[in-house]
Amino acid sequence: MGNHLTCIPLSFRNPAKTTKFKLKSKQNFGLEEEFCQQQAITLLLHQPQISQSMRFDRSVSQKNSGSYSKQGLSRSVSARPCSITDPVVHPQRLLEEKQDTITSIYFETKKFLLVHGGGFGAWCWYKSVALLEDAGFITTPIDLSGSGINSTNSNDIASLEHYAKPVTDFLQKLPDGEKVIIVGHSFGGACVSFAMERFPKKIAKAIFIAATMVTNEQRAFDVFALEGVVPDDLIHSTQIFIYANGRDFPPTALDFERTHMRELFFNQSSAKDIALATVSMRPIPFAPVMERLVLTKDNYGSVRRFFIQTMDDHALITAIQEQIIKLNPPEQVFKLKGSDHCPFFSKPQSLHKLFCEIAQLKLSVTH
Repeated sequence: MGNHLTCIPLSFRNPAKTTKFKLKSKQNFGLEEEFCQQQAITLLLHQPQISQSMRFDRSVSQKNSGSYSKQGLSRSVSARPCSITDPVVHPQRLLEEKQDTITSIYFETKKFLLVHGGGFGAWCWYKSVALLEDAGFITTPIDLSGSGINSTNSNDIASLEHYAKPVTDFLQKLPDGEKVIIVGHSFGGACVSFAMERFPKKIAKAIFIAATMVTNEQRAFDVFALEGVVPDDLIHSTQIFIYANGRDFPPTALDFERTHMRELFFNQSSAKDIALATVSMRPIPFAPVMERLVLTKDNYGSVRRFFIQTMDDHALITAIQEQIIKLNPPEQVFKLKGSDHCPFFSKPQSLHKLFCEIAQLKLSVTH
């Protein structure tokens, strides 16, 4: 075609047509000819721009063959023009297919119950919640009693049962036959263990993240005084005991100096996450930390356990984590390099990958 636009009237395209059709064509000839002239003028006016834009490189499919081959597509895919017979894939369907990819992998459950550590709240899981839900999982981050937006006063919590009540209430209401993957961070590990003993048939797997994975008759507080482990002075120097009932009685809650929290908990976390934690953390009820757990082999012992180590942790140092694992060996141990005590802040993507990996682990025959 080049720089010319050819417009053939209908009456000249098929001389074999009947006279009736020719008469009808003549009536439209004037309008059609006028339209074609207008199109030709428009084309000529824009010819410089068109000629510029039509200087094609080599085949697009050849130019981008690497990217298509990675997707498992043939090199000729992009070169083939679209056809009206091609199936139409709506954007919503693409989203549904992304969500459905999870069904092609083995998952005993797609539900995650997230239990925060001492002083934190459900808010700390915001990155993990977004990543898990984007991958097709169902998440429930819970506020323990006296934590997050839970209205209970931390000083009024006198037992581990009271502290973990939001967790046990959730599991109590979970329909029979349904299970969750329960995740516990830091002191939240004791609450997870408590729940495992109470509702073993409703928990598919338990994941402890730098957590107090205690043994039978052990207190969460005991992990900081394990034999052969020299405690870090940092955690002791930042502790603040609260005596709501007076100095003549045991402490009712435990808090930390805000000025030292960055070095203790968040040495690898962003300034934004540190600011969020600084204004959101609440005192930890002291009585639950000092309570000994009764854990049986038939209940607690029947749930599959996994431990995630945080390798740059200044709160629960590596030596303590190693002792916890040694005294109460889980099914498998994972290590997060470069993570501080809060991997949901400092290493959210790496933590998410471990969540997904653990979620699809089948029970081995030898287990």
